[in-house]
Amino acid sequence: MTDTAETVEKAAPGRTIRLEVARYRPGQDAEPVFQGYDVPLMDDWAVLDGLAYVKDRLDGSLSFRWSCRMGICGSCGMTVNGEPRLTCGTFFTEFGDGPVRIEPLQGFPVLRDLVVDIDGFLAKLQHVRPWLIREGEELPLTAEYAQTPEQLESYKQYSMCINCLLCYSACPVYVLDPDFLGPAAIALAQRYNLDPRDQGDRFDLLNLDEAVWGCTFVGECTRVCPKHVDPAEAIQRYKVTAAIRSILPWSRR
Repeated sequence: MTDTAETVEKAAPGRTIRLEVARYRPGQDAEPVFQGYDVPLMDDWAVLDGLAYVKDRLDGSLSFRWSCRMGICGSCGMTVNGEPRLTCGTFFTEFGDGPVRIEPLQGFPVLRDLVVDIDGFLAKLQHVRPWLIREGEELPLTAEYAQTPEQLESYKQYSMCINCLLCYSACPVYVLDPDFLGPAAIALAQRYNLDPRDQGDRFDLLNLDEAVWGCTFVGECTRVCPKHVDPAEAIQRYKVTAAIRSILPWSRR
């Protein structure tokens, strides 16, 4: 991840910050336990850099996910001091002298240490059919369908989701009810509902208690999104659509 040997040399002698990391090893631990590590306190280090230092220098058995280190892939989402965050964009300078407590995202089964099982989330994404649906067209599609800038703008923000799962971990409904379709999946469905090129009908998937009607509009999903997507808005907008369509069933969007 980083050249820790070079960067650690730049740190002031003895300047460290304490990481309290949740550890869970299947077959060894009955439940997660916290283990403390002292890492160099670098002004330009993110929490992810500190975890990399632990794995490279202190404890190679530590397990966590990461990939791009640039806030794009969404892999490094964890709970940092009780808040769902991307650890690549959460810097030590936010926490003073520490400590910094790092846990897996809430609401998901823990596979090992900071790694959670996302199979259920991926199934929810598949469930909402997140692709353009064209009626009566055979593959491969060769026709082009132009859009105006205004049409693109109507759904663009929902397409910025990086599937980091922070919104799910922050959502009090999902944490209590894993069957809830959840913020990211509903926002993604709304992205295609609002795309004028799409001819699909996701009404039966979204007009359910475990879908849009399960949302209590707390808004935490929107607050924690690192890409400024507004899934709370997507859900409320589709509630209006579903209500109108229940009265006027021939209205599709």
